[in-house]
Amino acid sequence: MAIEFFMTMNPPTVTAQEHKVAVINGKPVFYDPPEVNQARLKLCGFLAKHKPPHKYEHGVELVTKWCFPRGSHNDGEYRTSKPDTDNLQKLLKDCMTTVGFWKDDALVVREIAEKFWAEIPGIYIRVTEL
Repeated sequence: MAIEFFMTMNPPTVTAQEHKVAVINGKPVFYDPPEVNQARLKLCGFLAKHKPPHKYEHGVELVTKWCFPRGSHNDGEYRTSKPDTDNLQKLLKDCMTTVGFWKDDALVVREIAEKFWAEIPGIYIRVTEL
């Protein structure tokens, strides 16, 4: 089973790595800042429209193309600035788990992630069961 879709949006640039820490009763407590929570809600909302009818249960390949608004860059030019693809992927896979694409993102055994500047911003996603 494979699914493929494009979510037209300005992709979030905050990542799951941007945790904050507070000290409560002398102990550190980690939390996500509001921007990360907003990005999580945005991604989950867009992903819910593409949720597969059944959760993936076996290893999958995840192909992701992050298309950021191009500004002064050429359409299709690679984006070589932050955020890093691994940080973008972490938040996306967490959201895909929350929405119900799979039981656990450990099922992603192969992935290709690319970042571009694009005329039409969004996130292209293809999930293929291996």
